[in-house]
Amino acid sequence: MSNILFETDTNFEIVDLRARQVLDSRGNPTVEVEVLTLGGGIGIAKAPSGASKGIHEAWEKRDKDDKRFFGKGVFSAVRAVEEEIADSLIGMDSRYQKEIDEELIRLDGTENKSRLGANAIVATSLAVAKAAADTYGMPLFRYLGGVQANTLPVPMMNIINGGKHAGSKLAIQEFMIVPVGGESFFDALRIGCEVYYTLKGLLKDKYGKSAINVGDEGGFAPPIDLTEDAIKALLEAIEKAGYSTDAVKLAMDAAASSFYDETKKVYKIDGKEITAGEFIDFYVDLVNKYPIISIEDPFFEEDYESFATLTKKVGNKILIVGDDLYVTNPKRLQKGIEMNATNAILIKFNQIGTLTETIEVIQMAQKHGYKTIISHRSGETEDTTIADLAVAFNTGLIKTGAPARGERTAKYNQLIRIEDLLGDQAYYPGINAFLK
Repeated sequence: MSNILFETDTNFEIVDLRARQVLDSRGNPTVEVEVLTLGGGIGIAKAPSGASKGIHEAWEKRDKDDKRFFGKGVFSAVRAVEEEIADSLIGMDSRYQKEIDEELIRLDGTENKSRLGANAIVATSLAVAKAAADTYGMPLFRYLGGVQANTLPVPMMNIINGGKHAGSKLAIQEFMIVPVGGESFFDALRIGCEVYYTLKGLLKDKYGKSAINVGDEGGFAPPIDLTEDAIKALLEAIEKAGYSTDAVKLAMDAAASSFYDETKKVYKIDGKEITAGEFIDFYVDLVNKYPIISIEDPFFEEDYESFATLTKKVGNKILIVGDDLYVTNPKRLQKGIEMNATNAILIKFNQIGTLTETIEVIQMAQKHGYKTIISHRSGETEDTTIADLAVAFNTGLIKTGAPARGERTAKYNQLIRIEDLLGDQAYYPGINAFLK
């Protein structure tokens, strides 16, 4: 965008920039930034927040004042926007995203955006893009992606929770269904909803009403202890809903760093302690037995070697996805590319902090044949930017939770709108999103 020499047009000049504390889906404060251009364009963006965070993520700034929100307030980040950031950006052309993001990085002056806060920076960066798009009168996906932005993403829907997203003994954090058999995005969403409803009924019948309470991402957290029992529950729901495993595949997010014992060098899963080598065999066995199409963060976030070994063994069949491994960081992604550690990357813009850096990582990954999956966080808001981002860059894949809870369905509903707007130009890739 900003590499193009735009004709002078003062309509795109940033004339006001303000911030406020709002609430995310867990009731925690987060940063909302509002940008206004001279031409009347308005951009509003909110920073999401994760529960399972990679240690190399950009730093989220919180007040640590125990008397307000138990220390989770973000007034200091809001103040950074309204004082330092606003002073620097007011008067700049909102179309020059790269220059604006570079200014945000310069202002902060730290490697991990800890001085101003990644939450302050990412909300500002996204709000600027939205304001420019609104000044043009364009939807965000079209402004970012141009006329070639037409691919609706396959939803990877987390419908059984474990790990840090649940209170059960399941070590694996997310068990997902992937409706690849739909003829359109809306059709795929319908299939996912029907499997979700069916799973709800099965869990209620088997475990009682408490098993169908939903977690942060809308998935259920039943009292299931073993990995394969969770997989079998999904398969039963798929079959009872009237679908085959050709139409609905499975995926997992292990978030393995959360159950890795660095002292013992073992993973604690299914009531056992196993080594990385044994864990590789565990995954290979699951892939051979079940219709699993993607495994995210299967190992501790510094164990590039085990990622590479698993990718070599099953990467021709499924996606091996780096999230905590890469944290949307080009330096960590470059190491993964050099080692053939994975064949896919999860993209979370608040892990790196600006829209420009996020786009650069997407393009870097796609250039090297990696699949890119645009992702939400467990602490979300009604902000729908990730839906537009997925279509803008034709990623073909998105993670934004179960088809429940307003902050999750907001993204699905935005994708429905985009598909409707694209009309006959809309393309739903289905299983092709996973193929090389």
